[in-house]
Amino acid sequence: MKATEVLMEEHRVIERVLTAIERASQSLSRDDATRPGIFIEAADFVSGFADGCHHKKEENVLFPAMVEGGLSYQFGPVSVMLAEHDEGRTLNNGMLLAAQRLQAGDKDAKDQVIHNAMGYVTLMRQHIAKEDHVLFPMADQIIPKQEHQKIYEAFNHIEHDEAGEGIHEKYLALAERLEKESFG
Repeated sequence: MKATEVLMEEHRVIERVLTAIERASQSLSRDDATRPGIFIEAADFVSGFADGCHHKKEENVLFPAMVEGGLSYQFGPVSVMLAEHDEGRTLNNGMLLAAQRLQAGDKDAKDQVIHNAMGYVTLMRQHIAKEDHVLFPMADQIIPKQEHQKIYEAFNHIEHDEAGEGIHEKYLALAERLEKESFG
């Protein structure tokens, strides 16, 4: 399996959580009984899986390989992806902090939860589309074939050795729980 295929499989998991966040946001905006904890748990998923594992693979392994293949960190697709990762971190943190306030009884935090949650969903859906349809095919072209196995092995190192055994599975289970809860 190519490293870019691993990342695309992870995108499918992230998209499931994006749908859960979107559905929870819609429910919250209708004043349905929406548990603020769903946003807190989604923020944990984003920090631990989307950012802590997936983006780490991109930022520490794939993007440097693409830069070695001729792209730039300062401008172009890698630069855009890095900026979007940072924007996603900001929105996720905003969602987490607002959800914690909402859970503590601050009803005024509801709009901030929705704003940050939907901002994150919109950003990441566009981001994933760019990576799947532009960046990853580009990576497959510019990274020498003999480097793909090394990248795949580095991904495994991040997932199993750096993140810790069982972490990936923990977040896959969390994604499934969030998805089930959001579909009621």
